[in-house]
Amino acid sequence: MKRINWAFQAAVFYLFTWAMTAIPQRCTHAAGHRIGRLLFRLLAKRRGIATDNISQALPFMKLHPSWTGKFETADQIALETFMNLGISIVEVCRLYHGKGDILIDSIDVEGRENLAAASEKHKGLIFVGGHCGNWELMSLSFKKLFNENVSAIVRHQNNPYLNAVVEKMRMSYGNSVIYNKAALRPILGVIKKDGAIGMLSDQAVFPENGASINFLGRKAWANKAPAILAHKTAVSLIPVFIHRTGIRHVLTIHPEYVLCGDRSEAGIQRDIQALSGYLEDFVCAHPADWYWVHRRWKRAGEPA
Repeated sequence: MKRINWAFQAAVFYLFTWAMTAIPQRCTHAAGHRIGRLLFRLLAKRRGIATDNISQALPFMKLHPSWTGKFETADQIALETFMNLGISIVEVCRLYHGKGDILIDSIDVEGRENLAAASEKHKGLIFVGGHCGNWELMSLSFKKLFNENVSAIVRHQNNPYLNAVVEKMRMSYGNSVIYNKAALRPILGVIKKDGAIGMLSDQAVFPENGASINFLGRKAWANKAPAILAHKTAVSLIPVFIHRTGIRHVLTIHPEYVLCGDRSEAGIQRDIQALSGYLEDFVCAHPADWYWVHRRWKRAGEPA
């Protein structure tokens, strides 16, 4: 019975993605806004998480140098976040069915020279990002924009049929996937071949796998894998983020992050704190482009 349910869920998902591709490109934003508003109403638990997260971070953000002052309240940011997610849903459906070239062409790149400089070292690349803007678009765009195949670190879906559908779609633009469980060996293999890894490192981790950092005014556990891998292999760490600007996207590639040189736990913590600073700057500059709906501060959420 479970397999029948899994197959049904995968079929519904696939049909939904096909239905989204029928939306004309010029209507993507209008349709996405409606989907986002609907999800904002229906997903009360996620709406509550987002609003609570934003409410607690807002005093810190308003004092941050990157703050633009566009939003005044947590509710405004939460609604805008859901509407951005709605647009991303429509866009990703188009991407996954081979209709994403026009989306990739809508990306303006800042910092190409930073990628070129890191690539010239031939030590492999780890793109360190977060669930910002349309992060799936960012991942799938690298082959066309930079002729760079990216091996993305992803979570295996519990539904094997759904996982097969999503995996095929993710690989349709020249990328490959590495599942986060037992990921170390394949990651090292990619780095050894001077390949590129995509890692979204902005979600809460268990203390034994993380470093305690200050993030948006509160303590949080952050994945320490990027710093450990860089110390072990000398791979280049490149912070990358994408955000919306009207009907276009801006992909920002920062200069390679230089490790502090201390391999102790304290040194790893300093590196992860510094890497998280790039995300913190991004969120304060583009608060509605971050994925507020997950419990980022769980297990460590006291004030910093």
